[in-house]
Amino acid sequence: MVPPPPGEESQTVILPPGWHSYLSPQGRRYYVNTTTNETTWERPSSSPGISASPGPHRSSLPTTVNGYHASGTPAHPPETAHMSLRKSTGDSQNLGSSSPGRKQSKENTITINCVTFPHPDTMPEQQLLKPTEWSYCDYFWADKKDPQGNGTVAGFELLLQKQLKGKQMQKEMSEFIRERIKIEEEYAKNLAKLSQNSLAAQEEGSLGEAWAQVKKSLADEAEVHLKFSAKLHSEVEKPLMNFRENFKKDMKKCDHHIADLRKQLASRYASVEKARKALTERQKDLEMKTQQLEIKLSNKTEEDIKKARRKSTQAGDDLMRCVDLYNQAQSKWFEEMVTTTLELERLEVERVEMIRQHLCQYTQLRHETDMFNQSTVEPVDQLLRKVDPAKDRELWVREHKTGNIRPVDMEI
Repeated sequence: MVPPPPGEESQTVILPPGWHSYLSPQGRRYYVNTTTNETTWERPSSSPGISASPGPHRSSLPTTVNGYHASGTPAHPPETAHMSLRKSTGDSQNLGSSSPGRKQSKENTITINCVTFPHPDTMPEQQLLKPTEWSYCDYFWADKKDPQGNGTVAGFELLLQKQLKGKQMQKEMSEFIRERIKIEEEYAKNLAKLSQNSLAAQEEGSLGEAWAQVKKSLADEAEVHLKFSAKLHSEVEKPLMNFRENFKKDMKKCDHHIADLRKQLASRYASVEKARKALTERQKDLEMKTQQLEIKLSNKTEEDIKKARRKSTQAGDDLMRCVDLYNQAQSKWFEEMVTTTLELERLEVERVEMIRQHLCQYTQLRHETDMFNQSTVEPVDQLLRKVDPAKDRELWVREHKTGNIRPVDMEI
């Protein structure tokens, strides 16, 4: 696919809904559908399924995030390669020299920790994939200085640390609910035991009835708290633990994958630098032999010059191959970074929403428990309002009276 020349259309062109126009770091215009993540070099038509120019070269992955290009677009075309090197149309000895094309590439890009970025001084302001959402896929491409050491931490590693921290927080929340359940079970056990205590069991009358109801309410309250602890286990703690296990499985899918791709990228970059150094040495050797032949300081024949020239050409070809492999590795890393960061974002949203729902369930159970507890003391309140000391005295006297004739004075 050959992208349209820069400046073909203005930034104000009217596009179908969901489509946006951006410029690549090389000044080429491309289009992104932020709803479907579809990308294309051709200007999309307002009619579904019809492109404004021939050649349906579309991709299911976003073309650019912070200036990076995915290999879902043409497979490493010179326009989208992060690191580029082209053969000169002249003699092969020009390979590896400081040609204008290579100088321009060096000025337009900067390599940090084996990752090639657009140069901030020469590239236009980059467009975010999700400019209003503070999405993970937009802000974690570079490395960050490790505050606890002299090294750096990859942006993806920061995201991974956040996910691992979230997993730990979820584990601690489960442990918290487990402790809450233990407290409820112990509390219910103590309430039930206390309700069987014989203290003040001989109280009589309406007050005695109220006191007996107080003790009975403890047994009822113990039952309420036992049910509360059982529901906490089945409706809060157990779902939290099950979700945590599934979360761990999802995390393992991307735990080491990105790190492995980054190591592969570093290896490809080392190969590029090695090939670049080899080309420089071959170029120097060829230049030295050519000069020696010209000033007749050596008996080197033309065959020696041709041999050195072939080695220089081979070194240039090796460098181009290494650069191509590097670009492929970086494009693969880019694709997986976009996919995986969006997946981590989805997992984080899912985790937070799940915990929120189960904490809401916890508070709902608490409200129900308080309501049931209140219902256990309502009979006590009713009996306490009926306590009548005068009536109690009457009933007691009737039962225990010994006589109602009062003593009189003795007569002589």
